[in-house]
Amino acid sequence: TFSPDGKQLASGSHDNTIKLWDPTTGELRQTLEGHSGWVLSVTFSPDGKQLASGSSDKTIKLWDPTTGELRQTLEGHSSWLL
Repeated sequence: TFSPDGKQLASGSHDNTIKLWDPTTGELRQTLEGHSGWVLSVTFSPDGKQLASGSSDKTIKLWDPTTGELRQTLEGHSSWLL
């Protein structure tokens, strides 16, 4: 998914990580680690200041896409999150 300003691209993977890319150069900027299962969905907030990821580990994680800091983990689902 692209950030609202188009300057970042986020991808989720079966290696349990989120990768942030420069969509112009293709350069990998950072790798976010914290999920214990496949990352099945990623989306930026409308202002681009947060990134949400859903995983087969049944959690949603909220990230700072600038620093890569994990801000919050939301639990409560009984199955995978898409």
